Amino acid sequence: MTAGSSEAEADQSESLSWMALEDSDRWRLAQIHAEVRPHLALQHFDCPLNTRLADDPPPAVGRLLARSLRDASVASNAAKAVGFRARPVADDPERRACIRVDDDLRSTASHPSGHATVGALWGRIMAEVAPDQAGALIRIGDEIGVSRVVCALHYPSDVAAGQRLGVALFEAVRMTPDYQADLAAARVELAQARTLGRLNPGCAAERVALGQTPS
Repeated sequence: MTAGSSEAEADQSESLSWMALEDSDRWRLAQIHAEVRPHLALQHFDCPLNTRLADDPPPAVGRLLARSLRDASVASNAAKAVGFRARPVADDPERRACIRVDDDLRSTASHPSGHATVGALWGRIMAEVAPDQAGALIRIGDEIGVSRVVCALHYPSDVAAGQRLGVALFEAVRMTPDYQADLAAARVELAQARTLGRLNPGCAAERVALGQTPS
């Protein structure tokens, strides 16, 4: 995207509109979504599944998330190397981020969003593991990317590009033998986890947060 173009100006304007949600429930959800270590990131998918996965992480589900996180990191970092775009918090040093940002993070490339890449990939993987909640799981994966706009760490177009990359990666990784083997095991694990009656106490707040938009 060319700096100063109408597209760039619209992207920046949309980014600024999300400042209206600072310190809101959506802001706090964005802070939670910053966590992408697989054994902890399982919590992002608790609410559609009516369970609490991080209490006792299912091994095959964890392997699916860990392997795909590596794939997403490699792909998004390669895309970032093609051209540099500064993050919103770097373009405007007075802009608040929803998490602590050091100089190293502030100076890294914004396009495409790596969190959006892995979120879109994870949402679609989890939708294959639990197809009865596919729509809700895909939405949560995509909302991990939206959270980066809320956090002022990426512009909306960075997130959209990351989500497209995540979808493309999903179509590639789902055809691999390792994926198919873990998918079968993960379906059994998740079906068992959903019978245990564990609930994430943050689900009510998550439902409120997902209904909040800058408009």
